[in-house]
Amino acid sequence: MAGHSRWAQIKRTKAVVDAKRGAVFTRLGREIMVAARAGADPAGNFQLRTAIEKAKAARVPNANIERAIAKGSGQGGGGADQFEEVRYEGYGPGGVAVLIEALTDNRNRAAAEIRLAFNKNGGNLGETGCVGYLFEHRSVVRLEQAGLVEDTLLERLLELEEQGGPAVISYEIDPEGAEVLGAFEQLEALQDGLRALGLPVSSWEHRWIASTPCRLEDQAALAGCLKLLDALDELDDVRSVTSNLEADEETMKSLII
Repeated sequence: MAGHSRWAQIKRTKAVVDAKRGAVFTRLGREIMVAARAGADPAGNFQLRTAIEKAKAARVPNANIERAIAKGSGQGGGGADQFEEVRYEGYGPGGVAVLIEALTDNRNRAAAEIRLAFNKNGGNLGETGCVGYLFEHRSVVRLEQAGLVEDTLLERLLELEEQGGPAVISYEIDPEGAEVLGAFEQLEALQDGLRALGLPVSSWEHRWIASTPCRLEDQAALAGCLKLLDALDELDDVRSVTSNLEADEETMKSLII
């Protein structure tokens, strides 16, 4: 978890701070609708509970959340069945690998908009599988606690495994807390286990993690790559954007924010 994850963290922080794009609300509303297909009660629907938590973190109004649940569960006219998940892969400036997950009701529109974003920003949309092998799908649980001591965290993670909980693959500590990674299929068990230990769980998600980073030193290439990632991230049909970009964090922050 190096530059690629820092870019993701910077983007999430920015979205929560200003939430200025309608695309954010649209995207999260679609996730809630699709999750609500399996039931309108978050207590018994982990996917829905996850989508709602993400929406609340982005300050989506409660009325929007309730409306999306109603539509997805068939109480508000339906609409969730229109959406399907599609994955796109390509290359950005400097050979950076880019993986996009879309949630769309029109594959042709989504593909055209994503291809245009690549073409306008010095990248190339590739075939399925061209970069996917460079990423692993993981469960990621965010712990929010400033000054978290690594030895203390490690003790708790070992305690989780000793109690028969899910195995932790890795973790990363930052000034505001930490991110704990586990196997893709263990997201619910991982966040439940961490919460049961009294750890300050603030959010959880599935995330693509790059196994082979691509470091950019050239500032022009880095700026172009960040522009591409930002353009993709703004598209309504795009659910998530992940890259294996690795670069100086402060430089990335200065170029993004």
